[in-house]
Amino acid sequence: MGMGPLQSGAGDEDDFDAAPLSEINVTPMVDVMLVLLIIFMVAAPLMTVGVPVQLPKTAAAKTSENKKPVVVSVDKDGHAFLAKEALPPEGALARLKAVAAEDPGQTVLVRGDKDVPYGKVMEVMGLVGQAGFAKVSLIANAPGGATLPAPSPQ
Repeated sequence: MGMGPLQSGAGDEDDFDAAPLSEINVTPMVDVMLVLLIIFMVAAPLMTVGVPVQLPKTAAAKTSENKKPVVVSVDKDGHAFLAKEALPPEGALARLKAVAAEDPGQTVLVRGDKDVPYGKVMEVMGLVGQAGFAKVSLIANAPGGATLPAPSPQ
């Protein structure tokens, strides 16, 4: 039994011969795929950012470093501090290089006041990177969590 053109019957009023389509119309499938792509592109960032999770408790030992991390803070006035020691703008890079020379693999935590401009925090992070530190992290308050105390200028 082969596929051939349909023959019109004697009672048909149309004078054309209708043949079966041998090609699949992919336009509706492409439309559906584009709509799904757009939906996933919009939904994917929403699924990864800010999702509240209840983490399970574990009895595993905490991984801790033997050394305390270096803490660099930027106060609301834009002044940088290394722990509680003020870092003057002209000597900040030299002081950070001296600390990096002791242990370049040490972790540096950068704390910035919420009122300080983003550019100032990035400037301090750039100095930390220029000093030779490879591990740089930002510190932020977690809702209900504790953070390191703010440095007091002396």
